[in-house]
Amino acid sequence: MDQYINNKTLRYILYSLAFLPIFILRDFTPDNELRYLSIADEALRNGSVFTFTNHGLIYADKPPLYLWIVMLGKSLFGYHSMAFLSLFSFIPALVTIFVMDKWVSRELSENERLIGQLMLLTAGFFIGTALVLRMDMLMCMFIVLALYTFFRIHSGEGRPRDSILFPLYVFMAIFTKGPIGIIVPLTSIAAFLLLKKEFRTIGHYWGWKTLGILLLLCGAWFAGVYAEGGNQYLNNLLFKQTVNRAVNSFHHQEPFYYYFVSIWYSLAPWSLLIIGILWVGFRNRIISTDLERFFVVIALSTFVTLSLFSSKLAVYLLPTFPFFVYLSLLWMKKLGTRRWMYILTGIPAALLCLALPGFFISRIFTGSNDLNTTPVILITTLLVSGIGVLTLNYLVKHQLYSGLKTMGAGILLSIFTVSFAVPHFNPIIGLNQLCSQAIDTASKKGGVTYYYCEMSRAENIDVYLGVKPTKVRIKDLYATDVIKKPAILFTWNKAIERNDSIQVFIKDKKVSRTGTFYYVEID
Repeated sequence: MDQYINNKTLRYILYSLAFLPIFILRDFTPDNELRYLSIADEALRNGSVFTFTNHGLIYADKPPLYLWIVMLGKSLFGYHSMAFLSLFSFIPALVTIFVMDKWVSRELSENERLIGQLMLLTAGFFIGTALVLRMDMLMCMFIVLALYTFFRIHSGEGRPRDSILFPLYVFMAIFTKGPIGIIVPLTSIAAFLLLKKEFRTIGHYWGWKTLGILLLLCGAWFAGVYAEGGNQYLNNLLFKQTVNRAVNSFHHQEPFYYYFVSIWYSLAPWSLLIIGILWVGFRNRIISTDLERFFVVIALSTFVTLSLFSSKLAVYLLPTFPFFVYLSLLWMKKLGTRRWMYILTGIPAALLCLALPGFFISRIFTGSNDLNTTPVILITTLLVSGIGVLTLNYLVKHQLYSGLKTMGAGILLSIFTVSFAVPHFNPIIGLNQLCSQAIDTASKKGGVTYYYCEMSRAENIDVYLGVKPTKVRIKDLYATDVIKKPAILFTWNKAIERNDSIQVFIKDKKVSRTGTFYYVEID
């Protein structure tokens, strides 16, 4: 078995196969994913390249790169392809793993690097970001490439083209997600050089060539923005989405200690082991190489810097995850396998063992004993519990590395298995099925007007409907001159549960449901 796992090409193919079914089978989520599709459709209709709107409102939250990718997919296929768009989350994840693996190849054995790949790929928010359609993993890839290129230059192994690639990677990170794309490389490199007492050499890396390339590329971008959207859009992009978010955020505002909490679940199931190793490593002062120093600086400087910003999300910490994982492996090799490492690995493994009994208990509490309705879930929970048991078996035999590999590979196998249950949950995940039914109903009626009530971001279902639905308030449901009949009203279960007025309104009407979403026929 090891000969197949140690084949790098086959290994990456297996990683891809683990995720492939979910990329093919799942629906778009109605939150960010559907919004990106709607924005891209609007840009294609308007002929926009650098400036974007979401139903006429300025959307300068994100740089153009990812939206260009969405627009490209729509232009190529004539529709939004989940499989195509997923490539731009998953391939950057594989590239990030590949670069990190190459970076530590002199310090870690093939077996140890395999464990690093499995740990990083299956860390909670890393695997989550590889699965969802967001620009975060793309940005993470460019940041890792920029930092790797700097380290090659600093260590004297750089190639002539690296002096151009470094600022190009930094720009692409900015062009993907915004200011964090330059903040992470700049603070990490500056702190590293300061620690090395080489700060006076910073101009060698952030000199006129680097700044010139960044200014040239950013200048071309901002000129395009100004030409299309004028001063208002440019100000929104440069100030509201940067300074305002950092100082007094209007969005995702969280306290300073937010990341001290989120990191525990962001790196799960490996967070106990990783943080335990780092704690002991710092306490014993085992840092001895520039590679270790740089990884420490990247992880901690980014962690502290992002904690100072007002706007916080757990996913913002994504660029630090590769360095937390691989630094812990470097120090695990130095520390040797310790008893507490087995315990910190055994705790999440023991939790995995509870998957199968948890499945049966949940069926009892939900009042359903029909296990045949979701056989894939039953098989997956059986598999997860088996993985937990097998991992604990290796730990009892004092085979820590085998236990880590088993748990990591087992999680990927579980993802592959549970992917086949995705169609069963698509009505809960997204709105495609509901909208398809609504379109059929509208066709039978000879056309309708679409509305939505108490439903967040439902305006973006224009991706499916072809027209934007109109938002109405609860009191508008009872007005005689607001809703044009025949009509279809979209809402969801929470709105109905919380509002007696909606319950009364739909009482005598035909209601169709998929998952947690509803549409009501108004004649």
